[in-house]
Amino acid sequence: VSRPEKELKGFRRISLDPGETRKVSFTLTPEELTMLDETMRRVVEPGEFMVMIGSSSEDIRLKGTFTVTR
Repeated sequence: VSRPEKELKGFRRISLDPGETRKVSFTLTPEELTMLDETMRRVVEPGEFMVMIGSSSEDIRLKGTFTVTR
């Protein structure tokens, strides 16, 4: 079973004035990392996940990774 290359897991519009900064945080839960296995059960597979933040999927401005282990 393969996963899509990119999946939108959260969306929040944040407007900033030129030069303005703001601290933003969010949480990804295990439910947001699930996929259907070959028996159609929801599972979270171990591996490395990339988080991308930007104004669109074509304009990524911040990236990070985390690892899920069993």
